[in-house]
Amino acid sequence: MAKKPSDVIDFIKKNDVKMIDLVFVDVPGTWQHASVPAAAMDADALVDGIGFDGSSIRGFQSIHESDMLLKPDLETARLDGFRAVPTLSIICDIFDPVAEGSYDRDPRNIAKRAEAYLKASGIGDTAFFGPEAEFFIFDSVAFENEPQTTGYSIDSVEGHWNSGEVGLGYTIRNKEGYYPVPPADHFMDLRAEMALELEKWGIAVEMQHHEVATAGQAEIDMKFDSLLKMADNLMTYKYVIKNVAARNGRTVTFMPKPLFGDNGSGMHVHQSIWNNGKPLFYDASGYAECSQTMLYYIGGLLTHIDSVLAFAAPTTNSYKRLVPHYEAPVNVAFSARNRSAAVRIPMYFKGSPKSKRLEFRPPDPSCNPYLAFAAMLCAGIDGIKKKIDPVAAGFGPLDKNIYDLPPEEARKLRSVPGSLNDTLAALVKDHSYLTEGGVFSEDFIHSWVQYKFERELQPVAIRPHPYEFYLYFDT
Repeated sequence: MAKKPSDVIDFIKKNDVKMIDLVFVDVPGTWQHASVPAAAMDADALVDGIGFDGSSIRGFQSIHESDMLLKPDLETARLDGFRAVPTLSIICDIFDPVAEGSYDRDPRNIAKRAEAYLKASGIGDTAFFGPEAEFFIFDSVAFENEPQTTGYSIDSVEGHWNSGEVGLGYTIRNKEGYYPVPPADHFMDLRAEMALELEKWGIAVEMQHHEVATAGQAEIDMKFDSLLKMADNLMTYKYVIKNVAARNGRTVTFMPKPLFGDNGSGMHVHQSIWNNGKPLFYDASGYAECSQTMLYYIGGLLTHIDSVLAFAAPTTNSYKRLVPHYEAPVNVAFSARNRSAAVRIPMYFKGSPKSKRLEFRPPDPSCNPYLAFAAMLCAGIDGIKKKIDPVAAGFGPLDKNIYDLPPEEARKLRSVPGSLNDTLAALVKDHSYLTEGGVFSEDFIHSWVQYKFERELQPVAIRPHPYEFYLYFDT
């Protein structure tokens, strides 16, 4: 919105803004914020930032080095229509006042370094990303984790389990939620409200629709943008969608697999590289109209897929979705149009250089987009630099229905890792492509693995599971 502090000050006065909400992302990928009265936010404060305790933020500093700075990115300033008090929301970068520079563990700073690395490589000047983030809209959710009791409960007016309730006959059967019309689609108006609210925040929406699963699974597609802007947009997307749901008495989750026995929520990520305003991924004579540069990018992405997923599918729950022999994109292969391959090459607009891109399908919306997009780009750049041909590397193309493959051919297909533990182990072994160009630091990768193990993997592993009572209580 604004380029200079004076522009923001003028906007505050013109719109009678009372509060400035400074938002930033923690390492796992959740927005945090602090609010400052507009009267206290002068031009100097907009430039110099405000101090905060970095030791209280997940994945940031230790208590003995806790002083950090929030510095607003003025171009991200938007009015927050959800607040009763007129509020201006601004996304911030994190700075270390002692090191006198951008904070190494700030995910937004890592995304910036990834964009700089692309430019320095000489390959191109812009990487475009277009995530398709799916989510569930629930009427109610309850969960508890105590030493003597644990469990969760979900309900939705359109859940197939409610078909026996009087007046709720229009429910959606498992795996039949793709594009039904109302009244089976209960949330058309709510998704429309979400889409219009996103446009108020300056985010272009291409389409909204019901997704495959029952119980309110949805997707709202945003127009692609450059890496950093798209990561900002995805964080805003989550904020807007959750708040629209809340003001309508419902709740939204981007958890990849909240329902057993139905489709999980993925986030297929469309990617392309441009240089001087020209797309680099198109060749009319290439396989599926792919240029050699694009094929090399695919080669890098698939070569490093196991460690990329440590950032792109970063939760224990992610691997409840990425299960072989179902509909999840677990096959380490590329293909034109085949949705069971990890990389798909959309063919909607044949002969269009500007539309040519790849779609990376294993990621899910639980990820921190700044880290996930940066990791994908680094893997692609590595493929281009090393000229990793995906055909020569044995990644396809996979243009057959995998469910019809003879057993000997099916055995040749490799699947993505089956657990978060496996992807983290892959990251430990394979991360030099991430530290190339200084995008990720060794310190950050070490801290990420340690955080995931101590705060997520181990706590989940040591707790009794409700299904274990079903299996073993009578032993």
